[in-house]
Amino acid sequence: MSSSPEPFRMGRTEFVALLAMMLASVAFSIDSMLPALPQIGAELSPDAIEKAPLILSTFLLGMGIGTFFTGPLSDAFGRKPVILVSSALFILSAAVAYVSQSFEMVLIARLVQGLGAAGPRVVTNAIVRDRFSGRQMAKIMSIIMMVFVLVPALAPLLGSFIIGWSGWRGIFVAFILFSATFTIWMMIRLPETLPVQNRRPLRLRLMGSAVREVLSQPIVRLAIIAQMLVSSMIFLTLMLVQPIYDIVYGRGDEFPYWFFGIAIVAGSASLLNALLVERFGMWRLITTAVIVQIVFAGSFIIFDLGSGANGFFFFLFWMTGIFFQAGFSIGNLNAIAMEPVGHIAGMAASVISAIATVGAVIISGPIGTRFNGSEQMLTISVLAMALLGLLCMLRMGRLMRDPANS
Repeated sequence: MSSSPEPFRMGRTEFVALLAMMLASVAFSIDSMLPALPQIGAELSPDAIEKAPLILSTFLLGMGIGTFFTGPLSDAFGRKPVILVSSALFILSAAVAYVSQSFEMVLIARLVQGLGAAGPRVVTNAIVRDRFSGRQMAKIMSIIMMVFVLVPALAPLLGSFIIGWSGWRGIFVAFILFSATFTIWMMIRLPETLPVQNRRPLRLRLMGSAVREVLSQPIVRLAIIAQMLVSSMIFLTLMLVQPIYDIVYGRGDEFPYWFFGIAIVAGSASLLNALLVERFGMWRLITTAVIVQIVFAGSFIIFDLGSGANGFFFFLFWMTGIFFQAGFSIGNLNAIAMEPVGHIAGMAASVISAIATVGAVIISGPIGTRFNGSEQMLTISVLAMALLGLLCMLRMGRLMRDPANS
């Protein structure tokens, strides 16, 4: 095999469009399933319809596990082979879910599908890093994320159209077509961005050493726990939002349209964070966002804002705040966690993301399957997570001011 890099003939616009589509496959795989949960529960789990949100949490669990391995694998074997194998796994598991006649088999297929989705999620960032650095890399990633933010907004709406046309199984056909499209596009047009001479052997001992080093840093541990708690808020909200719209407020048919508006508004948080972070710093923005969430969730519970004639609109405002808070928290927490381990950045990024994602699924999954027909389970859970997150941030602040306390 030649070690010389392939000529790069892809223009910047095409490059951004392809990578945005690859990254969007993750959001599409999660959010387009939201309108399908009632149908899947009624058909495959009629005696325990509250278990339908496990369709989301099993996917997230698989993705969290896969995140740990896809980064090192792409460093060892190249970016394109890992995307190709990941997409094949994603497509095969979607086909299995399409023909499955039991709820358990769909959950297994979704777990494997999450493993496949980890490839585009992780390797997309690596491809950008291979091609660009510094401000150019930041600019490219910003453009990709601007495109990406539209997918969570549109996915439930698109999912509802697919369900209306072909039933819930049609969504898995859409997954197959979506993944096959960007995979074929990538194989034909995108050159391998990691030359053979720059690849690093896959060594389990080094991976274990990286895990120990990451977890040995007190600030990194606190940042991972805080990120886990914020992600738990998002995952739990995604699991419960459709049932709350449908059962609590009787607006299940309107859900995709309201979710579209929420996602567009919440998507602006990342842009606002980029404008404010240099002035105020990451820790202050995260802590402020968590405190605001505590005030909102506490007020929602104390004053029972979710009931009454305007209860739905209070809930809508509060739910938007959850996603808005994530825009000020997750990226900043990841940056704080990465700061002390920059010398093993690739492996550290996989470890941090994997632990935070899997931990968030373990926290949110059991809660999400115990929906009791009230929005208060969600608000109380979010409040508890926000309070724990604030404790993490306060401890982190003390360590930043006086590292000797660690």
